[in-house]
Amino acid sequence: MKIKEDKGQKNGRRRCLAERLLSSVFFCLLLSSSVSLLSCSEEDTEEEEFANWQVRNDAATNDWAANSSFKKILTYTKDQSTGIKNSDYIYVEVLETGNGEESPIYSDTCRVAYRGRLIPTKSYPEGYVFDQNYLGDFSWSTCGATDFALTSILRDGFATALQNMHVGDRWRVYSSYTLGYGATTSGSLPAYSNLIFDIALIDFWHPGETKGTFKSR
Repeated sequence: MKIKEDKGQKNGRRRCLAERLLSSVFFCLLLSSSVSLLSCSEEDTEEEEFANWQVRNDAATNDWAANSSFKKILTYTKDQSTGIKNSDYIYVEVLETGNGEESPIYSDTCRVAYRGRLIPTKSYPEGYVFDQNYLGDFSWSTCGATDFALTSILRDGFATALQNMHVGDRWRVYSSYTLGYGATTSGSLPAYSNLIFDIALIDFWHPGETKGTFKSR
């Protein structure tokens, strides 16, 4: 025998289904909104990291120029007969002084250990490391080594530093974005990024000369 549902029971079932449907729709909307907010939050954080980036980097260059303890070296691509700005120099903090007497010239090949960073930001108070060939604290006995033909180094600041270093020197080199990648975004580097390099000159040689594999001290 079939039991007939009364109108109240039918209406109750309909209300229950409607409530479940509304609940599901609300949950989907809430989930979608949360994902959207998270995505926006990540984008906002990244934008804040490099907000006013050109202005901040210009200010950093002027601060380096005002630091009397830094060595000041004009880029090799300029001479004193043209208009010179703070951004045309590299600023050098000498970390170690070597025993070498000569410096590389533009046609030479240099063997170096290096680490490249950006100026400090909120997430990277020591500066974001964008390239390096050794990890952790620097050590002559454990550092990596890379051979660079100076003619192949496209960044003026890096090349200027090497042409003024001696074997055994280790410098921290502060370079404006005009001596780096300029107004161009390069990989993980935003446009208008000043570059800060720790550079250790291990050796260098002239065209036609050869050097053996680097052995840590």
